[in-house]
Order: sequence, then structure tokens, then C-alpha cells
Amino acid sequence: MGTPVSSIRNLGPMMDAACAQAGIPDAETLHTLGPDEAYARLLRAGTKPHFIGYYVLVMGLQGRPWNDCKGEEKKALRVRFDAIKAESFDSDRSAFERALNDIGVIEKKK
Repeated sequence: MGTPVSSIRNLGPMMDAACAQAGIPDAETLHTLGPDEAYARLLRAGTKPHFIGYYVLVMGLQGRPWNDCKGEEKKALRVRFDAIKAESFDSDRSAFERALNDIGVIEKKK
């Protein structure tokens, strides 16, 4: 096994777990995939889409602080995020899982 995902700037232990669940075992694999493919895999594995989470990942893979994303760059990342979300996130599945959670069929995460 390689270097933990959380060794990348801006990413912490929760990203280690999310990436492992998405089949991204280490920082080296994350770098190889790049932010767009990695984020698509995270969404397909059940991570809920969030623009800030996406651009934090992009900035981290560039070795930049998470809050360094501004202006036109941020607008361009929003377009990429929306495209990834549209292709990789099944909102119907998410709504179905929420309904199952609400009636107690799926154990709530702690």
C-alpha cells in the first residue's frame, strides 16, 4: 500500500475512508486518476456531491491551499463539477437511500 490520501494537502482522514470505499487506496492512485475521475468515483461510491469538496480536492492535488480557488478559475471548476455530478451522481438512488434511512431499513452512520 502507498502513501495515505490524507498526506495530500487539504485532505484528511475522512477522505482516506471515502477514497478507500471508491477503490482509491492511496495518494499515488489519486494523483494518477486526477481530480475529475477521482471525484466521479467518489460520487459513484456514494459520496454526496459538494462543490467545495471538489475544489478542495483539485487544489490539494495541485499542492495549493483549499481557499486559493477564486474568480474565473473557480467558475471553470464549477462547470467541471456540474458535469461530473450530472454524469456520476444518481440523485434518485440517493433519495431512495434517504427514504430507507428514514424508515430505519438502513442503519444510520455514526
